[in-house]
Amino acid sequence: MPGSPFPVAKLMAGIPTLNASLFHRLRFLVGDPAAVIDLPGDPHLKSWLILRDIEIERARQHARVDQVACPADFTPPGGLSGDRETATAQAAAECLRRAGIESVVADRSLPLIFSEVTREAGIQVVCDLEMGVLERRCKDQQEIEWLRESQRVTEGAMEMACHLVAKAQPRSDGTLVWEGQPLTSERVRAAIDHWLLECAFYNPPCIISGGPAGADCHDRGSGALHTGEPVIIDIFPQCQETRYYGDCTRTVVNGTIPEPVARMHATVVEAKRVAVAATRAGVTGEQVHRATSEVMIKHGYQMGLPPGDVPDSYCSMTHGTGHGIGLDVHEPPLLDFNAPQLVVGDALTIEPGLYRRDLGGIRVEDMVIVTEDGCLNLNRLPEDLDWS
Repeated sequence: MPGSPFPVAKLMAGIPTLNASLFHRLRFLVGDPAAVIDLPGDPHLKSWLILRDIEIERARQHARVDQVACPADFTPPGGLSGDRETATAQAAAECLRRAGIESVVADRSLPLIFSEVTREAGIQVVCDLEMGVLERRCKDQQEIEWLRESQRVTEGAMEMACHLVAKAQPRSDGTLVWEGQPLTSERVRAAIDHWLLECAFYNPPCIISGGPAGADCHDRGSGALHTGEPVIIDIFPQCQETRYYGDCTRTVVNGTIPEPVARMHATVVEAKRVAVAATRAGVTGEQVHRATSEVMIKHGYQMGLPPGDVPDSYCSMTHGTGHGIGLDVHEPPLLDFNAPQLVVGDALTIEPGLYRRDLGGIRVEDMVIVTEDGCLNLNRLPEDLDWS
């Protein structure tokens, strides 16, 4: 049971290509249902991996477990289902039953089918909401190097995209043109997609949000981009091999930078610097967010979503200072109110922003790794609005 001084049986299951917690436990990628069972033993837990028979040899070479088996090795008295996921769940329950387990602890990601089949076998399933969470937060050196590489590639795509916007030519109506055609959010997004595909990265639809659309911090952006307007570029791709994400945001302005935009940007850059300086093991995510808030308020800006009836010139930071990152682009912990204490190895984004409905938004984002006495910034790109 959670909190018990004695070893307890543990169960994790799902499809490792979809379940980041399971992949993190195994460091082995497979696209079929799998189950990991840790059985109490002397002196340590003994781990079993149950998965499709054609994957066994590969799993024996690469998966972080003691033993590998297929569902047929743990066929229950009533036989196995012809459905692959159901059969894996039945085999996991049978493995636990043969080991004399009466109660097993599972993490928050356990599929309901595994819970139900295990209970039908007479074994209690207890959900430990914190199981595996801290393990994923405390990145080891291998994970840090994977994140460093993901951020390096992300910055390459970002540099290309910022130069593309900055060097485009404006028409008389302010519309940007590149190679004879209007430069749109979609064209910039496609250029980023192609860049990252050649680097063997998956790229979820990134944010290319120009002008007033950027006032919504998660508006992906669409249509033509214009000179003199801030364009938020937020790229968060996943490495196909390691599965670890990069995440970087910069804001670029083609042509003359409006004075209100310059002031917003200077405040955001200062807030990021202060937040990075406040980030270290032992402080809470809330403390980092409050450091960001103090900078925003000092310069006359607000925090939180705009209240009811306010002018379009109302300017505020509408989100937290950042979030954890790794095998998912959004992981614990948050840098926001009620956030937990930071630990060595936390990988975090630091991404303050300001947003006005009449102008758009400014956001600048780096990725850092928490250390005992500070943090390691994985970013090298400049923070400027002018990329020409």
